[in-house]
Amino acid sequence: MGRKYVYLFEEGNASMRDLLGGKGAGLAEMTNLGLPVPPGFTITTEACNEYSATGRFPDGLEEQIRDALKVLEEKTGKTFGGLENPLLVSVRSGAKVSMPGMMDTVLNLGLNDRTVRALSGVTGDERFALDCYRRFIQMFGDIVLHVDFNGFESILEKHKKQHRARYDHELKPEHLKEIIKEYKNLIREKVREEFPQDPFEQLNRAVRAVFESWNNPRAQVYRKVNRIPDDLGTAVNVQTMVFGNMGDNSGTGVAFTRDPATGESTLYGEYLVNAQGEDVVAGIRTPHPIARLQEEMPGAYEQFQKTCSLLEKHYRDMQDIEFTIEKGKLYILQTRSAKRTAAAAVKVAVDMVKEGLISKEEAVMRVEPAQLNQVLHKRLDPRAEIRVIATGLPASPGAACGAVVFDADEAERRGNEGEKVILVRLETTPDDIHGVVAAQGVLTSRGGMTSHAAVVARGMGKPCVCGCEALSIDYREKRMTVGDLVIGEGDLITIDGSTGKVIMGAVPLISPELGEELRLLLRWADEIRKLGVLANADTPDDARRARDFGAEGIGLCRTEHMFMSQDRLPIVQRMILARSAEERGEALAKLLPVQQEDFYGILKAMDGLPVIIRLLDPPLHEFLPKVEELAVEVNTLKLSGGASEEIAAKEELLKKARSLQEFNPMLGHRGCRLAVTTPEIYAMQVRAIVQAAVQLKKEGYNPVAEIMIPLVMSPKELEIMRGLCMEVIRQVEEETGVRLEIPIGTMIELPRACLLADEIGKHADFFSFGTNDLTQTTFGFSRDDAEGKFIPQYIEKKILPDNPFAVLDRDGVGKLVKMGVELGRGANPKLVVGICGEHGGDPDSIEFCHLAGLDYVSCSPFRVPVARLAAAQAQVKNPRSAKRKK
Repeated sequence: MGRKYVYLFEEGNASMRDLLGGKGAGLAEMTNLGLPVPPGFTITTEACNEYSATGRFPDGLEEQIRDALKVLEEKTGKTFGGLENPLLVSVRSGAKVSMPGMMDTVLNLGLNDRTVRALSGVTGDERFALDCYRRFIQMFGDIVLHVDFNGFESILEKHKKQHRARYDHELKPEHLKEIIKEYKNLIREKVREEFPQDPFEQLNRAVRAVFESWNNPRAQVYRKVNRIPDDLGTAVNVQTMVFGNMGDNSGTGVAFTRDPATGESTLYGEYLVNAQGEDVVAGIRTPHPIARLQEEMPGAYEQFQKTCSLLEKHYRDMQDIEFTIEKGKLYILQTRSAKRTAAAAVKVAVDMVKEGLISKEEAVMRVEPAQLNQVLHKRLDPRAEIRVIATGLPASPGAACGAVVFDADEAERRGNEGEKVILVRLETTPDDIHGVVAAQGVLTSRGGMTSHAAVVARGMGKPCVCGCEALSIDYREKRMTVGDLVIGEGDLITIDGSTGKVIMGAVPLISPELGEELRLLLRWADEIRKLGVLANADTPDDARRARDFGAEGIGLCRTEHMFMSQDRLPIVQRMILARSAEERGEALAKLLPVQQEDFYGILKAMDGLPVIIRLLDPPLHEFLPKVEELAVEVNTLKLSGGASEEIAAKEELLKKARSLQEFNPMLGHRGCRLAVTTPEIYAMQVRAIVQAAVQLKKEGYNPVAEIMIPLVMSPKELEIMRGLCMEVIRQVEEETGVRLEIPIGTMIELPRACLLADEIGKHADFFSFGTNDLTQTTFGFSRDDAEGKFIPQYIEKKILPDNPFAVLDRDGVGKLVKMGVELGRGANPKLVVGICGEHGGDPDSIEFCHLAGLDYVSCSPFRVPVARLAAAQAQVKNPRSAKRKK
C-alpha cells in the first residue's frame, strides 16, 4: 500500500496540523466533536510538496480522491456528476499556519450544463442553480484558468445595470443564462478552450490550482513578512457544498467568539442572508451584525451560540468561525484561533485565566511580544485611508504626524509654540538634539538603525524613519521631493516608525494604553521568567520611564549622549582641542560637576536598582563641526574681511578636525582606546560617578552604580582600565570616608574579546555583550550601508534568514556569545553576563539569550514590556532552573 495522501474528516484530529493544515485539522476535530460539519476530506501538505517538486500529482493521489468521493456520495445520498441529485463540493486551501486570503478557493465545483438542470430540478429553484453555476464558472475561470477576474465582473455589472438589479440575487434566471453564456465566451476567447464539463477534470484542476497558489506572489510576500517557512505546503480541503443562497432562510457569515478589537466576551461578526461566502468578503453587499441573526433566524442563532461556546471551551482560545445556514439548518465550515489586536490578545488571555480556561503560563504564550508595540506607542488608525509616498528604515516604533521642518532651531521654535512638527534632515547630528526633543518624530534620508537619529529617537520613545533614500532634501529652498511630488516646510506628513512608511497628510492616531490587564499579564511574566530585564537609558526621565515599564535596572547608560547638548559641546570641543594636559584638565574640571549631576539624577531615579554606566565611547571627531562646513566658514571669513583672531581660531579648529578625521571611525580611536591615550577623560567620569553615589548615600538613598569599559579587545586593556577606576574610587573614598561597592565590567563587542573571554574575565565583574558592534565586526558589515543597500537582497535570496542587526545571528554572532559566556564563567564563576545591544528587545534574540544562559537583557525603555513577556515565553518553551538575575 502506498502513502496515504487523503484523509476523511473523521480520520483526522487537531494534532495533525502539519499534515492536514490548520483548516483540515479543525474540520476533523469538529467532526469528531459531533458538530454540524458538511462531510469532506483533506489532501495532505505532503501531496502539495511533492506536486511543487515534480509538477504532477504523486502516485495514487487521484485514486484516493475518487475513493473519498464515493464515501461522500454514500453519506449525502448524492452523486458527483449525477443527473438526479448532484454532489457539489468546495475546494479550499489550508496551510499549517493561518494565511487568510493568501491562497485560493473554488466553490460549487461539480456543476456543468447538465448537472445545473439537475440541481434546479431537485431544489425546485432554477434561479439558485443558475446562480451557483455562474459563481462556479467565475471562480474556476479566475483561479484555475487564470482569466482576469475583472472580465467576469464587467459582464456581471453590465447585466445588473441593464436589468436594474442592485444586487446579484435580484437577477432573474433568464439574466443568469445570458451571463453564463458570456462567461463561457470570455473563457474561450482568453484561453482558447471550452469551459470543462467533466466534474473529475474540474476537481483535479482545482486541486492543482490550490497547490500552485502556495507559491503565488501574495502568499510568498505574506510568508516573508510573517516569517513562515516556504516548505510547509498547503493542504486542500474538499467539502460537500451547503448553500447560503437558497432564499431568505439561508445565509452565510463569519463570527468571533469575542470581540477581536477589544477582547470583550461577546459574539462579534457579520452575516448575509441569501448569499455565499465570497459575498461577505467581497463587500458587494453590506453585511448585518451577528446579533441581528437572533431576530431573523432565532433557532439557528441559538445553535450557533452554543457551538461558539463549545468550540472556545474545547480549544481554550478565542475562535474565528465560518458558518452557513441552509434553509434554517446551521453548518460550521471552519474554526481557527482568531487573529486579534494586541489589546484584545491581552484581555482575552487574562480573562481566560480568571475563567479557569487556561493557566498563567498559557496566558503568557497567547500574546505575541512584538504586538505590544501596538499598545506602547501611538499607532495609525487602521480605518484611515493613507497615501504612502516613500518608505525608509523603521528605526523607532510608533507613529507621529506634524508639519515638516528642516532645521532644528525651527523645530524647537515651533514646538515650543505648541505646534506639532516632524524634523526632516539628511541626517541628524548632536547639534540637532534640541530639535529632536521638540519634534513629534524624525525623518532622515540617510543613516541606518544605529544612526544618531535612530538611537536618540528610540531613547526618547519618539517615532523615527531613517535612510529614506527616495527623499531629496533641499535645505536652501526648504523643501523635499519624492519623484515629482514637492513637499514644502509646513506641509503635513505622517511617519510610521514601526513600518518605515512616510505618508502624505495627517493620519488619525490611536494613543497607547498600558491597562490593568497588561500590567497583570506582565506580572505573571515576571513570576515565570529567569532572565532579568534592564533598560538602556541616558537621562533621569528615561530611567523613570524604564522603571515604570518594569525595568529592574539600567543595563546601558551611554555617557557620550550626555556630551551632545549644545551647552556642553563648547566645553567638550575645548577638551579635544587642548594643546596641553593643563588645558585639557581645565575643560574636564568644568565637565566634572555637569557629569556628576547627570549621574546623580539617573542613580536617584533608579534608587536601589543597578545602573551600568558605560564610559565615553565616541569617535572624537563627532564632537567637532564637519570639516567641509568649517572650511566654508574659514573661506567666508577671509573673503568678508573677518577679524584675524576669529579666522585663526576657526583655522585651528579646522586643523584639529582634519587631524581627527578617520577613514573608518567605527574601527578607529574610540572606546577604551580613548582612555589608553587620554586616561584623564575616564578618570573624570569615574570621579563624577563615585561622587554622585556618595552624595546620594549621604542623602539616604541606595545608589547601585556599576562601571563598564567599552570596546575591550585585550585583557591588558581591561587590567589598565580597572586599575584606573579603582584608583579614582579609592581616592574619593578617602576624601569622603564613604565606602562603596562598584563592580567594574566590560562591553564585549569584538570577536577577539569573545576569543579571549577567559583572560578578560579575570579582570571583570560582568560582561555585557554589545551585539550591535559585535554583529558589524563579525560580519564585516557597516550597518548604515548594509541595511539600506544589500541586506534586503541577501534576505530575499535566502543568504541570510533575517536582518542580523534586528534578529541576533545565532549561527555566527551567537557562537561567539556562547564562547564568551563559557570562557568568561570558566575563569570567573561569579561573572554576571548580559546583553545590551538592540537585540535585547527582540523576542527571537531574547530566546537565544535565555538558551545561552545569560543573566539579563537590556533594551530601550519602550521595549521593556516586550522583553519581559519574551523572556517568560522563552522559559515556558525552554525551562531553565537557575535564576541568575542582575
